[in-house]
Amino acid sequence: MLQDFVDGGPGPRPRRRPRCPPEVRAAGYLIAVVGFGDAEGDCPEPAEAAGPGVPAARLDHGVVLLVPGPDEARTRQVIRRLTSCVDGRGRLVAGPPPGGRHSRQVRRPGAGDLALLLRRAGRYRYRWERSQPTGLSPTGRSQVMMRKVVVAVAAALLVLGSGGIAASEPMRTEAASAGCGKAPTLTSGTRTIQTSGKSRNYILRIPDGYDRTRPYRLIFGFHWLGGSSTDVDTGRTVQTGAWAYYGLQRLANNSAIFVAPQGFNNGWANSGGEDVTFTDDIIRQVQGDLCVDTTQLFSVGFSYGAAMSYSLACSRPTVFRAVAIQSGGVLSGCNGGTQPVAYLGVHGLRDNVLNISGGRSMRDRFVRNNGCTAQNPPEPAQGSLTHRVTSYAGCRAGYPVQWAAFDEGHIAAPQDGATGDSGSRTWVPALVWQFFSQFGSTTPPDDPPPGTCRVGVAVSAWNTGLTENITITNTGSAAVKGWSLVFTLPGGQTITSGWSAGYAPLSGQVTASNVAYNAEIAPGASTTIGFQANHTGNTAAPTSFTLNGAACTLA
Repeated sequence: MLQDFVDGGPGPRPRRRPRCPPEVRAAGYLIAVVGFGDAEGDCPEPAEAAGPGVPAARLDHGVVLLVPGPDEARTRQVIRRLTSCVDGRGRLVAGPPPGGRHSRQVRRPGAGDLALLLRRAGRYRYRWERSQPTGLSPTGRSQVMMRKVVVAVAAALLVLGSGGIAASEPMRTEAASAGCGKAPTLTSGTRTIQTSGKSRNYILRIPDGYDRTRPYRLIFGFHWLGGSSTDVDTGRTVQTGAWAYYGLQRLANNSAIFVAPQGFNNGWANSGGEDVTFTDDIIRQVQGDLCVDTTQLFSVGFSYGAAMSYSLACSRPTVFRAVAIQSGGVLSGCNGGTQPVAYLGVHGLRDNVLNISGGRSMRDRFVRNNGCTAQNPPEPAQGSLTHRVTSYAGCRAGYPVQWAAFDEGHIAAPQDGATGDSGSRTWVPALVWQFFSQFGSTTPPDDPPPGTCRVGVAVSAWNTGLTENITITNTGSAAVKGWSLVFTLPGGQTITSGWSAGYAPLSGQVTASNVAYNAEIAPGASTTIGFQANHTGNTAAPTSFTLNGAACTLA
């Protein structure tokens, strides 16, 4: 079946088999299928074949289509490297199958094979044309040829390290859950489920305008000791609405399904692993009824909820793509804890409930698991009421570790320059959302249409400082409800203060997130935000902006 694609089909063989780069051979999966043509130039152009959002490359008489992995740039690099694996007839003549040993079978893929691939990919239209090609032997004429076939690939998680593709990455062959395409029976609200012989509850939030053909992220938000699923779902303990699901729901802008489980005795003791099993059963129920990208599961929590998320990082590393551990401890156990998981840790210097030393130890477990370079990351001075974010170097591709220390105590929504929680001023949700949303999907939704926003920038600079005002205009026909603007500061610029938005991190690629009063931008309307920054000589403005993932034009 799938492995039969590897060595091409019948017909004249190339005089010398092209040498496939070792990093491609080491990938361990079939990552592309070639469209065949019976005459020179008969395959479609890459853009025609790929459709929106799918990288493509013409390889002589064939087209390689590749569903993007965690990093589209790396995906495109893999495509370029694959060109040396294709012979003059556009056939993939070398490359490993999806699991198992390298196949040496030789036959042209049939309709059943492509149908299987398309069912697995679940997104692309294609058409067949059967023809009796001329210029072939009688045997060749009897074979069914494919012309202008748009081929989707079976989903594969591609992670390219500095030396090539990581051979040991777990293969995720089914990104779209069983619920994709079904009319859902689950609705938003409190759900009851039987698990470990007990009746338990969780709150489910399905995006507005839910599309049953689009695989969504699935994000779990676990409450703290004494908290509840309702607290997480509403955000009422900090700021109703703005802090729902730890502030992530508004930033997701209907791109994710959210779950808030309810713990026994308002905690997560996880006795005998029952809370992990509870989570497993929720995932099974949600994925069976709703369209979920099974490579895009995330968990976030504060305090006891962070402990539960940490337990899942240890015991379900191949289920959850990343976790965000906010002021946690090892309270729910760590069964396993030897495999990599993308890890974000957030902790207060003056936490007198769960000391930051414990948070550092939890972080360091995944620094080791993820192959990162060990370090003692810088942390803010006590009394500064600031935070510092460190991205670890040397981590295994696809498994980053970030650490954010802040000058405060055991609180969930810290803010710079002031004490206590703030749902609208806290920098934590933007940091967590940026961390989660960096991971691509093996079956991503279509790219958002460009040009629905326009950004104007005005910079005023002096000596070693500058101010920058950014005006965001909604040029689309629908209101923007909850937004995040992503841009990259030139080297040497560091934000020192800001207004009308939350900013995180303070240098490099920055995410500016709305505050309560400017969360909605009506069609044709604008909102202006800004910041003050230090610089080391480069006072230029960012050169590109994306609003909720869509590229904006520059005014």
